[in-house]
Amino acid sequence: MKKVEAIIKPFKLDDVRESLAEIGITGMTVLEVKGFGRQKGHTELYRGAEYMVDFLPKVKIELVIQDDILDQAIDVIVETARTGKIGDGKIFVTDIERVIRIRTGEENEEAV
Repeated sequence: MKKVEAIIKPFKLDDVRESLAEIGITGMTVLEVKGFGRQKGHTELYRGAEYMVDFLPKVKIELVIQDDILDQAIDVIVETARTGKIGDGKIFVTDIERVIRIRTGEENEEAV
């Protein structure tokens, strides 16, 4: 099993969720996060004063999925979240050693 963490633009969340549901992925965790990469923030004006916004709002989606649908899930996220502009986000994939469903005690594939 793999854990997929995708950091995307907030307005793309619903599209990505719907696209993942179409390939059978319904369980996910979504977090509102802030960060920056190459885009390095931007300048805003508030009450006549200019200030730097270093951390931009993003959404982080976390999925734990079977190895056999990993590539398909990544392709769906990339295709759906891409705008072609800077700040589209990143995807991180890590190995998962063990998963336990607290309610039933099921483990690994059965727990996902």
